Amino acid sequence: MHPRPSTILVISQVYVPDPASVGQHMHDAAAELARRGHRVRVLAAANGYDDPAQKYPTRETLDGVGIRRFPFSSFGKKSIKIRLLGQCLFLAQAFLIGVFTPGLRAILVSTSPPMASAAAVAISRLRRAPITFWAMDLNPDQMIAMGMITERSLPARVFDFLNRRLLKRAAAVVALDRFMLERLNRKHEVTNKTEVFPPWPHEDAIEPVPHAENAFRDEHGLQGKFVVMYSGNHSPANPIQTVIEAAKRLADEPDIVFMFIGGGLQKKEVEAAIAAGATNIRSLPYQPMERLRYSLSAGDLHVVTVGDDVVGIVHPCKIYGAMAVSRPVLTFGPERCHLSDLVAQHDCGRHVAHGRTDEAVAAIRALRDAGEAERAKMGARARHAITTELGKPALCGRFADVVERTFAGSASFATEAAR
Repeated sequence: MHPRPSTILVISQVYVPDPASVGQHMHDAAAELARRGHRVRVLAAANGYDDPAQKYPTRETLDGVGIRRFPFSSFGKKSIKIRLLGQCLFLAQAFLIGVFTPGLRAILVSTSPPMASAAAVAISRLRRAPITFWAMDLNPDQMIAMGMITERSLPARVFDFLNRRLLKRAAAVVALDRFMLERLNRKHEVTNKTEVFPPWPHEDAIEPVPHAENAFRDEHGLQGKFVVMYSGNHSPANPIQTVIEAAKRLADEPDIVFMFIGGGLQKKEVEAAIAAGATNIRSLPYQPMERLRYSLSAGDLHVVTVGDDVVGIVHPCKIYGAMAVSRPVLTFGPERCHLSDLVAQHDCGRHVAHGRTDEAVAAIRALRDAGEAERAKMGARARHAITTELGKPALCGRFADVVERTFAGSASFATEAAR
C-alpha cells in the first residue's frame, strides 16, 4: 500500500489568473515546487481582488498545482471594513480546509491577506508543519504610514501580535530587501532564518520589443515621442505627485509624453491633471498579461516610486518590469531605499527625491537628450541584471530551495514546536 503523498499548503487570498502581483508570484513558486515533484495545494479566493465581480473556478489544476477557491472571501477594496470581512471569511475557510489537509508537510504563506498569519500559525500548531513566510509587504506598518490607523490602535496591536507569533513560529522567512529585514527584526529577530532577495519579473510575459515593431506605440500615437511611463498600481505608497508636476512643467515640449498605465487610488490625480488640460499626460487601465511586453516596451523611460515613509514596508516591484524590457529608470524616493540601491548598483538611470520637481524635469530632459544609444546602454545593463541575478530562473529556484530546506529541518521543528 503506497503512503499518502505529503502536501505543501499555500494560503493566498490572491492567486492567478487574478492580475495582482502577489498571486502571480505565488503561482510561480507553487509551480516550481510542483515541478520538483511535490504535491502542492493552494487555498485562494474565488473572486477578484480589485474587481470582486470577476469570478474564478472553485477548483482547478494549473501547472501541476491544485487550487481550491472559496466563495464569499473577497469583496473588493471599497473600505477597510469590507476588506477585513473578506479576509476573515477567507481565513476561516482556509483554516477548516487546511487543518484537515491530508499528508500536510509544510505551509507557505505570504501577506495576502495580512492576517493570513493567524490561519498559518493555527494550522502549523495543530499539524506540526513548518511555515515559510514570504514577506511581500508589512502591515500594520503600511496602514500606519498611510495614516489609516494609529500605532497604538487596537487593529495595529492585533496585527503586530499576529506578526510576532508568525515570525517566531516560521521555520524560514523571505524578505524582499535589506530595509524590510530591518523592520522585521524590530518585531522579532529573524536574521538567522531569513533569506533576502527580491521578487522576480514575469519574464515569460516580458521581453524587449523594438519601437519600430511595437503595435502599442502605433495604436496610441507614440511613434516619434519620448515616452515617460508609469505602469502598475497607483498606490498612495508610490507617490506620483512630483511626476505629474514635472509633466506640467514640460507641457511646452510636445515630443515628451507621460503615460500612466494601471489603476489605484492615485489614478484620480492623473485623471484630474488631464481634466485640467494637461495634453501631454495620457491614462490607460491595466493591460492584459499577453500585452505587457508591448506596453512596457513602449516607454523610453520608466518611472518607479516609493514613499518616504514606506521604505522596507512595501517593495517597489515595478522596477523589475522596466529593467526586463531594457529601459532606463527614473526613480523617486528617499536617498536610502532599495530603488536608489538598484540604480547605483546597475547604473541604469537616475534617482530623485520626492518634491524636487526641478531635478525631475532636469533628469527627464537629460535622459531624453542623451539619445537612444546612451539609453540603450543603460537599458542593457538593467536587462543584464534581470537575466542573471534578478531573473525568474535564479530567484524562483532559490525560493523553492528555501521551502524545501524546511522539510530537512521538520523533525527539529516538530520537537521545538511541541515545547
